[in-house]
Amino acid sequence: MKPIGKYIVVVTTEEEVKTESGLILSGEDVNQFRYKRGVVVEAGTEVAHIKKGDKIYFDKGHSFAMIINDGQYTIIRESDVVVVE
Repeated sequence: MKPIGKYIVVVTTEEEVKTESGLILSGEDVNQFRYKRGVVVEAGTEVAHIKKGDKIYFDKGHSFAMIINDGQYTIIRESDVVVVE
């Protein structure tokens, strides 16, 4: 699979979020955050600064899900990436 242009294929990762006081937030609380974490499966032909395997945070409001070869992936644009780990 090869995304075209500035699109990026991502697999989202679930993460446990803990507050400074040590409380672990529920999945429902975590879903209210604007940004989601994922791993880049493939970067588009015009993506310059993000490569396969990068761990990123992206704006989940501008993403959409697709099923490709029996796997679920999230598709985003390069401009929706806010942090690369």
